Amino acid sequence: MLEEISPRAPELLRPRILRQAWRDLSFIHWAVEPAAVARYFPPGTRPDTFEGRTYVGLVPFRMVMFGSLLETNVRLYSVDGTGRRGVIFLSLDATRLSLVAGARGTLGIPYRWAQMQHHVEGNQHIYVTSALRWPRLTAGSTIQVRVGDQLEPGPLEHFLTARWGLHLTRAGRTWYMPNEHPSWVLRHAELEHFEDRGLLASVGLGELSARPPDHVAFSAGVTTLFGLPRGPVPH
Repeated sequence: MLEEISPRAPELLRPRILRQAWRDLSFIHWAVEPAAVARYFPPGTRPDTFEGRTYVGLVPFRMVMFGSLLETNVRLYSVDGTGRRGVIFLSLDATRLSLVAGARGTLGIPYRWAQMQHHVEGNQHIYVTSALRWPRLTAGSTIQVRVGDQLEPGPLEHFLTARWGLHLTRAGRTWYMPNEHPSWVLRHAELEHFEDRGLLASVGLGELSARPPDHVAFSAGVTTLFGLPRGPVPH
């Protein structure tokens, strides 16, 4: 049975293995046909859809976990054969090498080591990825978002942000890693500037940079707990 979309997380079973604080997040999304991204989904999962379309998300933010770091991820929206909705990461660029190495080595999550900056100028947030340091790829971006008034979330906002787990691939199998955090407090936002220097192309979606996004929002953040991966997901 397909999991209901809800802004409130289901109870996270113990043990809880990881705690992260996500801060100053910009949610930038392009609507695409499910068939256009189906090749990225691991066995046992498929594109999750809203009114017949699925979405590609670009999400830059600050993370607080044993200190502060910056991350920019490109993600898709998934559902598995048991009905669990989640996220699939195509890339996660981060400024801390230990996180990159640990997440890639233990969970197979596609982290990449990058040089990044984040500036706040009034109601504008500017995120700059100047270079990927590992693996050796030519990719970067500059994202400038203007933040507005509080946004009352509707069905699309819940679809894009109320995701209570991620699907990941390890040793040829697909697993589901659940998480839990408070409901998002979202704000209206506008993408004022986006310079894509190969970021979307590095995950095979470079054509998206030629058109404006279909949805932009901002959040000051939440604190998140993760549970143990569950699975493997049946094919």
